[in-house]
Amino acid sequence: MGIQTRRERERAERHRLIIDTARELAESQGWDAVTVRRLAERIEYSQPVLYSHFAGKDEIVTAVAEEGIAEMAAWSRTALESAGGEPRAALAAVARSYLDFATARPALYDAMFLMKVNLAFGENASQPLRDAFAVMFAAFSPFAGEHDPETFTEVGWSALHGLATLDRGGRLRPAQRDARLAVLVDQWTR
Repeated sequence: MGIQTRRERERAERHRLIIDTARELAESQGWDAVTVRRLAERIEYSQPVLYSHFAGKDEIVTAVAEEGIAEMAAWSRTALESAGGEPRAALAAVARSYLDFATARPALYDAMFLMKVNLAFGENASQPLRDAFAVMFAAFSPFAGEHDPETFTEVGWSALHGLATLDRGGRLRPAQRDARLAVLVDQWTR
């Protein structure tokens, strides 16, 4: 192993450590607690070392968000596959997994959808974003009817996001979570 290979590996390990530490800090103390200075202290590197990996907090949040989207896509894909090919069951499973993900990983969800990030959506989206949309599309598109399937998927995903955000914010009755999901699935599958 050459010196260059070792340096590249060490750089990749530092990059990973920065992202992991940001996630841990955000989950335990919130995103306001995540600063370059605090991350540098936690990982025991200087701030300039962190800046050699990321231009600032927004870029760190973007890296965390992209990872989170890949994780959410994996959760949703597992839910989709567990439905055994039945479209209504697939939609319900994907919707439930989305809401569960938002609840289980609140800081990660915030990074993905509520914080300032530099992620391109639509035609210029990264592979994790395209993968996440593909799972949502597979769940929603069978029910698009005369509507454009991609637009139908975007509206469905938006409704899930709204539910997740309001639910996490304590603005909806917790006991009615399953009932809300049933109403949405009934409306989407008409």
